[in-house]
Amino acid sequence: MLVLFETSVGYAIFKVLNEKKLQEVDSLWKEFETPEKANKIVKLKHFEKFQDTAEALAAFTALMEGKINKQLKKVLKKIVKEAHEPLAVADAKLGGVIKEKLNLSCIHSPVVNELMRGIRSQMDGLIPGVEPREMAAMCLGLAHSLSRYRLKFSADKVDTMIVQAISLLDDLDKELNNYIMRCREWYGWHFPELGKIISDNLTYCKCLQKVGDRKNYASATLSELLSEEVEAEVKAAAEISMGTEVSEEDICNILHLCTQVIEISEYRTQLYEYLQNRMMAIAPNVTVMVGELVGARLIAHAGSLLNLAKHAASTVQILGAEKALFRALKSRRDTPKYGLIYHASLVGQTSPKHKGKISRMLAAKTVLAIRYDAFGEDSSSAMGVENRAKLEARLRILEDRGIRKISGTGKALAKAEKYEHKSEVKTYDPSGDSTLPTCSKKRKIEEVDKEDEVTEKKAKKAKIKIKAEVEEEEEEVEAAVEEEEQEEEEPSVKKKKKKDKKKHIKEEPLSEEEPCTSTAVPSPEKKKKKKKKKEAED
Repeated sequence: MLVLFETSVGYAIFKVLNEKKLQEVDSLWKEFETPEKANKIVKLKHFEKFQDTAEALAAFTALMEGKINKQLKKVLKKIVKEAHEPLAVADAKLGGVIKEKLNLSCIHSPVVNELMRGIRSQMDGLIPGVEPREMAAMCLGLAHSLSRYRLKFSADKVDTMIVQAISLLDDLDKELNNYIMRCREWYGWHFPELGKIISDNLTYCKCLQKVGDRKNYASATLSELLSEEVEAEVKAAAEISMGTEVSEEDICNILHLCTQVIEISEYRTQLYEYLQNRMMAIAPNVTVMVGELVGARLIAHAGSLLNLAKHAASTVQILGAEKALFRALKSRRDTPKYGLIYHASLVGQTSPKHKGKISRMLAAKTVLAIRYDAFGEDSSSAMGVENRAKLEARLRILEDRGIRKISGTGKALAKAEKYEHKSEVKTYDPSGDSTLPTCSKKRKIEEVDKEDEVTEKKAKKAKIKIKAEVEEEEEEVEAAVEEEEQEEEEPSVKKKKKKDKKKHIKEEPLSEEEPCTSTAVPSPEKKKKKKKKKEAED
């Protein structure tokens, strides 16, 4: 069995002399206690030395990436293929590549790791012709070169400057606001009217630096900083100012603060230009899509451009609004529609109705631009310009609320008719399920009142009719009594007449409108008349 051992000086291939001792893994370290014992286990078969540090750096970067260097490939073809023996390697990934490209059987196991550890401990005695000083110097130089190479060409470290620049820019904005607020408040005790006349902060500080005390405004020329109208207004306000008098020492301190504000403002402008150049060099497509400030804040929030490229479009859309998102999820409300991407120019020029839709589309296109900038070899911004044009066209369509109609002129808008779905399926009528009354309480009360009025009217009519009939009966009875008195001699004729009259009275039907409960009660006079009739008949 052969062993491939990499050193900072070159490649070494060892031949295992006694393979039986490799079976005892736990006691293998005892065989490498001294160089003499180690030479009984392994023996150097070939050593390929590096010419300089650059060659060593190229070889080790290839090994770290799991690739085979040209020099290593030549050594393996020359030595290992001729020996027709398996090769022990320390890296399983490298063994797979060697097996795939050179068709050599490779071994990687815990025994091989112990063997590599033993060879490393006795490397000076196993590799003759290499001095320990040379080995240590080569090892140190290779370590420095490899670290410098990885730091220089690491994709994670390229955008560190952007992260630092945008963080410093935000800090400068906060400090500038604090300084300017303090300056306005401090000088406002001496000349309060100036703060209302001059709204621009930098111009305000430059005026203070040039003039100082308000008494000097009458003789000072501010045409370089202010327009003629504003200058005249400032001079007029200085003459009738309500501010208090201050000493020269106070004015000196205020002017020193103004100098600091002006210097920080100039440095901020310079830093912003630097950030623009760095963003166009590292992420040109992202800069075109969302602008340099928003793009830099997205990169800083994610940590690096590669980390940002791993995020989904939905994550990029709400990046920066994590607090609002978790609050909405906790309270079961609507989640936020945008985070840092809200400050992009495309979202800002959209109406509030379409901001959510545009931010979603912008996030999808921005993720494509981020991945193109992070993993693509081309550094042009053509893709970002194309995607931005598509988004602007989509935005115009949304704002116009219509789709352009293909016609002769190409300018007419299509009429968007309202879509109505006409289904033939019968729907269930839920009105029959309700047990509540269909009409309202007020309506019911009104109907009951009307019915009561109708019944009262009918009862009154029935009473009037009953009274009329009773009066008619009384008149008939009186007439009959008179006839009886006159015709006492003819009893038989009277009996017949009385019977006919009684039958006639009984057969008279009650009218339908008369209530059944009402009956005519005979008076005591009627009873007396009836008794007289009976006595006469007897």
